[in-house]
Amino acid sequence: MSNQKAISGAKRPRARKRRFYQIGPDFSGGRPGFWVEDESILPPYRVDRLPASTPHVPYVFDKKVGSLPRDLEVCYHWWLISDRTKAVFERLDPEAFVFVPCDVRMPHGIYDGPKYWLCDVVRVLDALDESQSRLRIGIRNDVRYIDHGRKYYELSLGDKLVFREAAIGNAHIFRMAYHDAGIICDQEFKDACKSAGLKRIWYIDVLKL
Repeated sequence: MSNQKAISGAKRPRARKRRFYQIGPDFSGGRPGFWVEDESILPPYRVDRLPASTPHVPYVFDKKVGSLPRDLEVCYHWWLISDRTKAVFERLDPEAFVFVPCDVRMPHGIYDGPKYWLCDVVRVLDALDESQSRLRIGIRNDVRYIDHGRKYYELSLGDKLVFREAAIGNAHIFRMAYHDAGIICDQEFKDACKSAGLKRIWYIDVLKL
């Protein structure tokens, strides 16, 4: 009898909370040897998200100028990603992204490397638990900003972000509402990228910015 009471009174282990990371390109590696050949192809600066209807983006790769792109690089406020990166992203969370193919050429010879894509994280979630987080929250009063008159988040070293998992649901990657540059992924997304051997990507634990 006493054993039954002990078993029934035992506490159940708490479900582990998902871990989240800020994700982005690793800027180490020296001077880049790649650039957009015709910038007029790209959407105007004030277009927040990359339209799927964007024409093929012409890129020049020249290793004499600098290092060639790896799996994830910055392209203005989007990403330039390799074909294998696209495969991982699409497998994990296809609805989170827009991909636009790049036409790559080299100044000398013919490019025969992997395909590259312009990529944008188009899912935006208002999922931050502001009461549990540590960051600056304000109203943008500078007319030079697109979000003039609206709430914004400003992140600094030492800040902490706590997210409401119910607002994230099954999503593995998203942009933060009120902080467009903040792209967040979960542990599963990070692990999949690591397992695939994707290079040139950094992750920062959002609890220890």
